[in-house]
Amino acid sequence: MLALRLFAKLTAYYLAVTGTVMLTLYLFPYLREFMPFGGVESLMKSPRTGLESVFAPAGTEVGNLHETVYWLAITILGALLTALPSSWVYIAVRNSEDYDQSLVDTIVVLPIVVTGIIIIVQNSLALAFSIAGIAAAVRFRNSLKSSGDALFILLAVGIGLSAGIGALELATAATSRSTT
Repeated sequence: MLALRLFAKLTAYYLAVTGTVMLTLYLFPYLREFMPFGGVESLMKSPRTGLESVFAPAGTEVGNLHETVYWLAITILGALLTALPSSWVYIAVRNSEDYDQSLVDTIVVLPIVVTGIIIIVQNSLALAFSIAGIAAAVRFRNSLKSSGDALFILLAVGIGLSAGIGALELATAATSRSTT
């Protein structure tokens, strides 16, 4: 019964988000060009000739600050909206003694942080190594209670990575498949 209620909740959520996006695009058709979709297609089409093309995927080009803010806001909102169902599934599958509120917070916030990092690093190998060095210096004190918790963290990172490269369709597909 719990699985059926969770499935119904997730289905209603995805239908509501899809309907809201479709209505928004109908009312404001110019926003269509700022949607962070198509990153998977551009990655698959781009030739992998040198090392730089592997570390710097083709990004979304924007013209001015106004367009950049639109794209960034939509991308971060998309990362958040795709992370929420993952947190609901985590809450549903954990019993009261295994449940960790800080992990739920991490599942929701981590995709936004990773999205921002990917946007910063996207075309700079030097920045990528700098951020990796900084991350290596940070010591994480929270240990995971279950190996299954690591899957939710990896899913959150995957959501952030795909949103950051403008492939929100990949994040949506990953969360809709992993939550059902």
